[in-house]
Formats: sequence, C-alpha cells, structure tokens
Amino acid sequence: QVQLVESGGGLVQAGGSLRLSCAASGRTFSSYTMGWFRQAPGKEREFVVASRRFSGDAYYADSVKARFTISRDNAKNTVYLQMNNLKPEDTAVYHCNARSSRGVRSWGQGTQVTVSS
Repeated sequence: QVQLVESGGGLVQAGGSLRLSCAASGRTFSSYTMGWFRQAPGKEREFVVASRRFSGDAYYADSVKARFTISRDNAKNTVYLQMNNLKPEDTAVYHCNARSSRGVRSWGQGTQVTVSS
C-alpha cells in the first residue's frame, strides 16, 4: 500500500475554485491508478475522477465533467484536482485513492471542501 496525504481543501463561495493535492509515498507512483472520491454528510462515498496508471487517461463523474480536472506529476508522486465553478452540492470530504495493478486500494484521510451559496 501507499501512504496518501491530501491538502488544499477549504471554504469557498459558489462559482469559486479550489485545487486539491494528494502526495503519495513510494517509488512506483506511475503504476497506480489515482483517483478522487467524495463523501457528503449522510451520503455514501462516490466516485469523482480517476487518472489511469501509465497513460494518465482521465475518467470523470458526469456531475463534475467540464468543471473538474485531474492531473498528475509522476516525478513528484502527486496528483491534483482542480475544481472550478464549484457548487454547494460539491460540499464533501474529498478522499484521494490509489489502486495498484493488483486492485489493492489505499486511501488518504480526506480533506474538507465546503461551498457556500
């Protein structure tokens, strides 16, 4: 497993932007599919976006398409989530996820994103 540490959450007004970062331990970062999930109060954790290992191809939930962008810097073992045009319904704890080629998942502790209307 890898150790993941998220940062960059906070309070922002609707229409604003935030950038989340997730730093990973280990030497094989490029071999992991990296993703972001979120969990709002009283709701189940839901998929937001993933960046496939090696290719970096990105897959987005419909609710965030055209507003969120995932990127990764394999040299820095870091994945980013740029969130634009934020909406109150984006309020949640955002968790970074790493999935190995064997399907083993690692999770970060999460970072709170709050969007006020």
